[in-house]
Amino acid sequence: MSSINNNCSLLLILVVVVLVLLHHNHVFFVNVSAQMPGFVSVDCGGKENFTDDLGLQWTPDDQNMHGKVAYISVANKTRKQYLALRYFPADNRKYCYNLGVKSRTRYLVRATFLYGNFDNSNVFPKFDISLGATHWSTIVISDASTIEVRELIFLANSPTVSICLSNATTGQPFISTLELRQFNGSIYYTELETQYYLSVSARINFGAESEDPVRYPDDPFDRIWKSDSLKKANYLVDVAEGTEKVSTKMPIDVSIDEQPPEKVMQTAVVGTKGSLTYRLNLEGFPGFGWAVSYFAEIEDLSLNETRKFRLILPGMPGVSKAAVNIEENAQGKYRLYEPGFTNLSLPFVLNFGFGKTFDSSRGPLLNAMEINKYLEINSGSLDGPAIASLVSRYPSADWASEGGDPCLPVSWSWVRCNSDPQPSIISISLSGKNLTGNIPLELTSLPHLIELWLDGNLLTGPIPDLSGCNDLKIIHLENNNLTGGLPSSLMNLQNLRELYLQNNLLSGTIPASLLAENLILNYSGNGDLHIERGGRNHKSIIIGSSIGAAVLLIATILSYLCMQRGKKRYSEDVLRSPLPVQRLVSTLSDAGSDTAHRLSLSDIEDATHNFERRIGSGGFGVVYYGMMKDGKEIAVKVLTNNSYQGKREFSNEVTLLSRIHHRNLVQFLGYCQEEGKNMLIYEFMHNGTLKEHLYGPLARETSIGWLKRLEIAEDAAKGIEYLHTGCIPPSFTGI
Repeated sequence: MSSINNNCSLLLILVVVVLVLLHHNHVFFVNVSAQMPGFVSVDCGGKENFTDDLGLQWTPDDQNMHGKVAYISVANKTRKQYLALRYFPADNRKYCYNLGVKSRTRYLVRATFLYGNFDNSNVFPKFDISLGATHWSTIVISDASTIEVRELIFLANSPTVSICLSNATTGQPFISTLELRQFNGSIYYTELETQYYLSVSARINFGAESEDPVRYPDDPFDRIWKSDSLKKANYLVDVAEGTEKVSTKMPIDVSIDEQPPEKVMQTAVVGTKGSLTYRLNLEGFPGFGWAVSYFAEIEDLSLNETRKFRLILPGMPGVSKAAVNIEENAQGKYRLYEPGFTNLSLPFVLNFGFGKTFDSSRGPLLNAMEINKYLEINSGSLDGPAIASLVSRYPSADWASEGGDPCLPVSWSWVRCNSDPQPSIISISLSGKNLTGNIPLELTSLPHLIELWLDGNLLTGPIPDLSGCNDLKIIHLENNNLTGGLPSSLMNLQNLRELYLQNNLLSGTIPASLLAENLILNYSGNGDLHIERGGRNHKSIIIGSSIGAAVLLIATILSYLCMQRGKKRYSEDVLRSPLPVQRLVSTLSDAGSDTAHRLSLSDIEDATHNFERRIGSGGFGVVYYGMMKDGKEIAVKVLTNNSYQGKREFSNEVTLLSRIHHRNLVQFLGYCQEEGKNMLIYEFMHNGTLKEHLYGPLARETSIGWLKRLEIAEDAAKGIEYLHTGCIPPSFTGI
């Protein structure tokens, strides 16, 4: 029994070693071949090319290596591009589509999102979308059958543009379609276009004859002009009495730059009682915006009739000074006149109106309106140009094709950045990426770089001058084919604490300055690399490390085999010998140490705010954060239906967990079993999981050394030993 328990106690050491040795680089990239110039229409999750009823050609993103495809069915949504979608993990990565564009050309990019309860969770997702380094919008899904649309107008300044999804708050990021529309000439030119994008908030066709929008082919740029007849919350409400729709079949001259489509300008609303008033919510506001009204006189006025009116914006009397006389301003009937404001502060809830002047015989008329918000362009990370040059060397590598900025809004999988407003790269992790040739010189010009991991590649040539990376603390160059001596720049890195050079073809002497007590140096496997006379010898450390790793590997294999046997016997005994559930209590504060604490479903829903914050997941189910009324923080594990096949098994598990009390084990606090749901409640651990500290997001903040890792393994083993010797009854240990 003693030998079995000793071997079994090494199980968690196996976990630690595996976590340490696992390759933790992941590639997160979605790439779509863009048609250029002109229109690009991507059917996310689609399988084939097709042309829709508007004449738009759609291309699937079936070359996408990441994310998963889901198919949905939503009533009244039968367009083929909305029958499928692509969704991505709810993690700390970003997932990008890279589209080809023409530099110095203006585009409209449109993304749509139709949830359709694709994940069968009825948990409405909330996530971010960005254009390059610039946060574009937060997508908040509030209805399973409503299509959320986001549009952005931008001036391209490079051959590609990246649209990225990231940062799931609830649910999983997903996308239904992605569209790119190229403009001509000076459409949407602003003096601020190098500093701001235009985020489309409203584009309205007044006097529309139905709820259907006007778009391609009526609009050659495929802008979507929403009908003012559309019924939805806070959209064009508080309409003034006497508002009537008018229309004409006469052609409208729309030959100036912005070119609203003729079909839009052939309809309008008229305030027959002297005023037009509306209220609507502006997506993305409050803020500064670009607002334009479009007018064309489409009614036949007699010689003694006039139409003059002013814009009315509550709280902004200065805006209302100029009077509009459409026929006079447009220099004729059926011609476009488009007054507007290129920089206007607007609220989220916009009340606006048009009122006729005292000398006007006709009420105001309005054909269309556009309102866009200025979205400040994020210039990206300081090291963006250097890293862009680096990834251009590897055009076919997945890791080099993640898209967007290396740091913003979320770092690439192999990069860590600091939290400065304009961030810098502090860690590069390109272990085992099959890199060939010399070490890229772009890596030597990152002034805030702290860690450089290039181990396990096929790199050749000398170690370059790293003096441009003054902050370097950790360098991993082992297991390559590097040649030459150690450059003097290594001796000038005052912050260097770890240098791994083993298993290369390096030669020459190791300077005494690299043998300081505060520097971990491993140079084994370089037959022609020697210590400078009088220097400190590291061979004992290297050999010790090698032997220790070998012993640890053998021990973990034995412990794994042992646990497979123990697990089988344990499962058989549980089914044979169920234990009765002990006394139940309703709170976490008034129970004894060996009591199974039962909480109601309503208590759990209150504590987790209806399972709002998801903090983990696995084959067992999903874990949510919660806080009880007394302020105690909890982690609620909602088990999947197949995790426990009946009340008996669940009761046995609860009884067993309630017996466990050990400093190295997370404390079990209670359970809930209502309405077919099985939930286990644990103490919430603020510092995250061991996995996160070893190679997850928390590893970015601090590095765990080998001594600390062995200490963790020892503590974990003590917890396992406790489970097998003190906590679990003989029937569970097979004795």
